[in-house]
Amino acid sequence: MPLITGKLMIVAILLMVVTAIETLAYATRISGARVKLMATAISLFSTMVIISRFSTMFQQPLTAKLIADAPVKFKFTFVEDQYRILIGVISIGVILGIILFPTFIGIFSRAIVQLSKERGSIISLVSKWFNLKGMKSLRLYVRLPRIYDLKGITYKTIPKRLFVVNVAITAIYTVGVLAALYASLLVPEYAQAAAMSSGIINGVATILLTLFIDPQASVLADRVVKKECNYIYLKSYSLTMISSKFVGTLVAQVIFIPAAYYVAWFAKLL
Repeated sequence: MPLITGKLMIVAILLMVVTAIETLAYATRISGARVKLMATAISLFSTMVIISRFSTMFQQPLTAKLIADAPVKFKFTFVEDQYRILIGVISIGVILGIILFPTFIGIFSRAIVQLSKERGSIISLVSKWFNLKGMKSLRLYVRLPRIYDLKGITYKTIPKRLFVVNVAITAIYTVGVLAALYASLLVPEYAQAAAMSSGIINGVATILLTLFIDPQASVLADRVVKKECNYIYLKSYSLTMISSKFVGTLVAQVIFIPAAYYVAWFAKLL
């Protein structure tokens, strides 16, 4: 049986798109600060995050099906290799988001202004953009990252603690579903408990994001709009978030198997 199957490709594409969306969501605050509409920007950010989080709900049953289709003789190594490919695809999704980041700063700036004019109606906004005229206008915002974009960002302006925290949270969130499903292989008698643990893992990671990451970003963006803080600190924050997200996906490769054994132990404990 080939390692890369059609089902694996479907899951991989879904993960890559969702991860790119999550990465691009950090551009909304920069866009909001540019057009001075932070409340609308936060609304757009929340919408994108909810969509990406909802999309991950489809990941678990699709990823679990990979275990059922794996050859019995080499099930452990086969599933591990497939799951590591998926983690690698998540890293690619972050890179894709980074490449598109400058483009979407411009797109989100326009979207935030229009969303404000539409009185917060996402449906009206989408209907105006997803047509031939709207899609053609998007070409005006296409721009690749440049070294100049990093001008003014120094070691001093980068929040080091935030970088470390987000690396840890991203690593946990990345392996959450995969480690839980792999743990169901390690302890087949507790397979259901192990698989269901993914919700707890991702829930904890989401709570940590809500408690330690999102409030700081919102306050920083508000201070920039009020001219109480230099715009460069908001750029540094965004750079920190997307770069630490990428590093977190690499750390996820390292902790994948240990995390699976931890989930297996936890399932037994229950």
